[in-house]
Amino acid sequence: MTEAARTLESHGWWLASRASGFLALVLVTVSVGIGLAMAGKVLRVPGLSRKLMAVHEQTALAGLIAISVHAITLLGDPFLDPGVAGVAVPFAMDFETLFTGLGVIAAYLALLLGLSYYARRRIGVKLWRRAHRATVLVYVLGLVHALGAGTDTSAVWFRGWVMATTPIVGGLFVHRVLEGRAKARAKAAKPEAAAAPKAGAAKPAPRPRVAPRPALEDG
Repeated sequence: MTEAARTLESHGWWLASRASGFLALVLVTVSVGIGLAMAGKVLRVPGLSRKLMAVHEQTALAGLIAISVHAITLLGDPFLDPGVAGVAVPFAMDFETLFTGLGVIAAYLALLLGLSYYARRRIGVKLWRRAHRATVLVYVLGLVHALGAGTDTSAVWFRGWVMATTPIVGGLFVHRVLEGRAKARAKAAKPEAAAAPKAGAAKPAPRPRVAPRPALEDG
């Protein structure tokens, strides 16, 4: 048996979990970035919204699958041996407890928000949109998890990915927040503008005074 075969046999589960974990981070980053771009109306190209929405949904679902594979294949790692509780219960794993716990929370949050799309009519579209804003938290928790518990944090390609994508997602998030505040201020100013008198409007002319009728003389 060659050295490569021995490595694959002893570290195959760990390599699969490692690859699926990075893939999950990539898919979540792309999905969240597209979602923020659409919500902030950054890309206003006719016909592009539907295509972006399709990519947004597909990457979100693919991200959920990658997260599941990341957790399941980790169960087969004989060296880490996390057990079901280690991958299912936050902060139950002995390895990098804080960062792995944040990863478990991110996975549950991604599952909840991802599947809530198909129940948005039952829970109300307005409430669903408010809850859907928490997808940014999935990205943040996933990134912190990868940086704290991942084994590729020192790799040049991993650092390059983080340095290239983090400013983009952060900028889109700030733009989304600022635009939302501007819309809220504009909405609040509309009733005040409607109630205030229009500039240059002519004032109504005063009613003319009627002179009193002279009294009639007797006789």
